[in-house]
Amino acid sequence: MANSVPGTNIELIQEVPRGKIKHALFDFDGTVSLLREGWQGIMAPVMIEMICGRTKPTPEIINEVRRVIDETTGIQTIFQMQKLVEMVRAHGLVPENEILDPYGYKDIYNERLMVPVNERIARLESGRLTVEHATVRGSLEFLKMLHDRGVTLYVFSGTDQDDVRNEASKVGAAKYFDEIWGAVRSIEAYSKEKVLRELIAKHNLHGAEVMVVGDGPVEIRNGKEHGCITIGVCSDEVNGHGWSDEKRARLTKAGADMLIPDFTQANALTDYLFNE
Repeated sequence: MANSVPGTNIELIQEVPRGKIKHALFDFDGTVSLLREGWQGIMAPVMIEMICGRTKPTPEIINEVRRVIDETTGIQTIFQMQKLVEMVRAHGLVPENEILDPYGYKDIYNERLMVPVNERIARLESGRLTVEHATVRGSLEFLKMLHDRGVTLYVFSGTDQDDVRNEASKVGAAKYFDEIWGAVRSIEAYSKEKVLRELIAKHNLHGAEVMVVGDGPVEIRNGKEHGCITIGVCSDEVNGHGWSDEKRARLTKAGADMLIPDFTQANALTDYLFNE
């Protein structure tokens, strides 16, 4: 049973060493940015359409797609598309000569996803959408607090690198990060686990000197495997603040040390992390 930091909405799944953080890695979409809010609602229909072809989808296929998306949140999109190829073949509803490779499916998904993303960016640039409403509440303030304390900050995202760098700039987050990593064409060249492992080795870091913050199980599991402090952000992306019960269950299962709904209590969170 989780305990709360007194007087806050910060849930402690387990106590963590405090006052040691030197480097922090952040997931981006759903953790800092809301520009891609609703991506699951675009990926799911794409997957179902590609699996079923001209056949009407069954409840079993719909539920399978939802489960796969839920389990792979935070991983590079191309790996999700590799899984889609496997699912298309396994169900056998589409002729082999019509099955695309993972990059073909990714292109279809990205084309559909970028319609609402680009519309939000246009609204942001015109002033019709505020940065406050384009980011998880309090996230920029928390980044600034960490930056001001001398913590070296990074983004490691499953989104394509050029896109995540552009979107980090649009929402005013890029200035806080020493490096922004995202997916590149070569699958072997990038993964969240690879970034984390190489960062720890390069700077000779140990356990609680590294913090991982994200709303997906992938980065939380990666962080736990390397002994890092892990904060699961259970963000309600539609509202930009408050708890998502689905994320809470997912991130608890992934092993997060701490759970927060957003960063509205960034001061209390920072005080807890840095005061031994």
